[in-house]
Amino acid sequence: MAGGIRYSDDTGELDRARVHEWLSEHAYWALGRPRAVQDAAIDGSWNYGAFDAGTGEQLGYARIVTDGVTFAWLCDVIVAPEARGGGVGVGLIGFVVERLEPLGLKRIALATGDAHDLYARFGFEPLARPDQWMVRGANAVEPAP
Repeated sequence: MAGGIRYSDDTGELDRARVHEWLSEHAYWALGRPRAVQDAAIDGSWNYGAFDAGTGEQLGYARIVTDGVTFAWLCDVIVAPEARGGGVGVGLIGFVVERLEPLGLKRIALATGDAHDLYARFGFEPLARPDQWMVRGANAVEPAP
């Protein structure tokens, strides 16, 4: 990455095959996700990519599900395994937050199993009232051991 990292919100720049590979093979929350499902998720979301500024190779991905006015959900944040630890994820989250800031959203939510410190750098914090939130769907509650 001698040329640095470039961030973009142009969905047309995404390497969809690569994003699908990362998510379906390396992301604990999306293992086995079919390509058609991933493409539909991309088409229905706001998308962000991190790219090697020299080669154009995609290094990271994130998407936002939002109404663009009151609420957004940040999801599917992933960095290429070979690019982890080089600031790609930090820069990508900073880029996404910067793009959302002018909207004045009341809330941006996310779920993470292992990157709490990363998101805390950008003002994310645990829910003040988790008892008020509910979820419907598979994996809503993990089974007891």
